[in-house]
Amino acid sequence: MKVSVVIPAYNHEKFIGPAIDSVLGQSYQDFELIIVDDGSTDNTAGVIKGYDDSRIRYFYQDNQDAFNTINRGMGLAGGDYIAILNSDDIYSLDRLQRLLDVQQETGAQCLFSDVIPISDSGEEFTDPNFGWNIWHQKNRAFFKKSGDIYTAFLKGNFMVTTSNLFMTRAAAEKVGKFCSLRYLHDYDFIFRMMLAFPDKVHYVADEKLLYYRIHDGNTLGEAAILGREQDQQVIRKYMLARIPEEFRAYVDAGADRLVELEQELQEVRLSVAGGTEPSVKDCGIRFLSALKYKIGKKLQS
Repeated sequence: MKVSVVIPAYNHEKFIGPAIDSVLGQSYQDFELIIVDDGSTDNTAGVIKGYDDSRIRYFYQDNQDAFNTINRGMGLAGGDYIAILNSDDIYSLDRLQRLLDVQQETGAQCLFSDVIPISDSGEEFTDPNFGWNIWHQKNRAFFKKSGDIYTAFLKGNFMVTTSNLFMTRAAAEKVGKFCSLRYLHDYDFIFRMMLAFPDKVHYVADEKLLYYRIHDGNTLGEAAILGREQDQQVIRKYMLARIPEEFRAYVDAGADRLVELEQELQEVRLSVAGGTEPSVKDCGIRFLSALKYKIGKKLQS
């Protein structure tokens, strides 16, 4: 049961070594490691070429962005299973074995685990009040409460990163290539996987099998704005994908209005001190209540 591990690498001379080491040191050793260098201009290539292991296959290309790099690596994969590891993240040394075990037990086509956030220097972010930890635990709590993985993903991407993906080759081929969303191609991909394989996407929620690197300042600037805009697009698309065709117009129109209301309320609060305008949450509750009533009437007719 060979596993193909795909590393898309770009300007990570500081981190690519630990990433490679975490694959070579796996307790499960039947793998190939495909590294696609996306036009790095630092010493990333030099670090990679310093390894002497027949399981490593190195490819260089002009810069084409992460999703194209991953797609190329997956196209070169020859294993029964495909795993992805970004060049700044790190696998736990039992990750492949544990995910293979769970896959054999459950028949899942795609699996991902919980993660450990680390800094540029490798220090774990253990403070529960750290912003990323608050966000991640909120998403995990919603997953446990909802009991439905698709619903939970609409609330937030608790898979966190492309590095967390482990899938059968058959599933990867059916779902197809990663889309061209620069920041959320992993989020789009997992929704497509859930649609293609209902009840066959498994969250190993109680095991932290991946170290996810959070870089200084990576939540600031234009990337944060574009990322959230893409987030809106993905959530709308895959929320509607699970709604029966005859009800999609209700949800689409209501979602548009909720976004408009949020913008309007921000403007009102800036101009009216101590205003008592209804909150976005209140508006959302009213919209959902009306939607449930309409759907109920429709189903009764």
